[in-house]
Amino acid sequence: MLQEYRTIKEFNSDEYIVKRSRFIGYAKPVKTVEEANNFIAEIKSKHWDATHNVYAYVLREGRVKRYSDDGEPQGTAGVPVLDVIEKEGLVDTCVVVTRYFGGILLGGGGLVRAYSHSAKIGIDSAKIITMALCVDMEIECDYTFYGKLGAFLASEGAVILDTQFTDNVKVVFRIKNENKDILNAKLTELSNGRVFSTVISENFCEF
Repeated sequence: MLQEYRTIKEFNSDEYIVKRSRFIGYAKPVKTVEEANNFIAEIKSKHWDATHNVYAYVLREGRVKRYSDDGEPQGTAGVPVLDVIEKEGLVDTCVVVTRYFGGILLGGGGLVRAYSHSAKIGIDSAKIITMALCVDMEIECDYTFYGKLGAFLASEGAVILDTQFTDNVKVVFRIKNENKDILNAKLTELSNGRVFSTVISENFCEF
């Protein structure tokens, strides 16, 4: 099972001008073909007067990859944008590059460089993150053992989400799935087999 993947954190954009042509690189996290198509349509609607609205996206589910040159010479626009996404190792990512032609032809190589650069600055502005398969877990213990628990969880790379104080202490924390078995073994040793953790849920999260 996939333990982690790279994607982008948020919607954002950046732009630059080369030989009077204005390029705007938009990037947005998406999870489905419908979300990607809606985003592409949104940018096309916003820049209805642009010369080209080139796009590419890669989805984790089904390993879907699609791109469009939107009227630019074949292989000079959509493919370079897709190539940037793939070289960064990103999934669930859609990039749209809008171009306003400035009157000076860039040539095939110039177009590839311009669309590649626009995709890169758009992606960088949206912040690349790693999503890891994580588990939220719960530990219930007495107050004596609680004194050791915070330092122990921190040493294992866990993040405490919630703590409830009643007759005992209940601690909810998050840890990478790949580390949970090691944590459980150490917890058993630290508590002499008196304290256990239970899994509440499992999700991909930024870690």
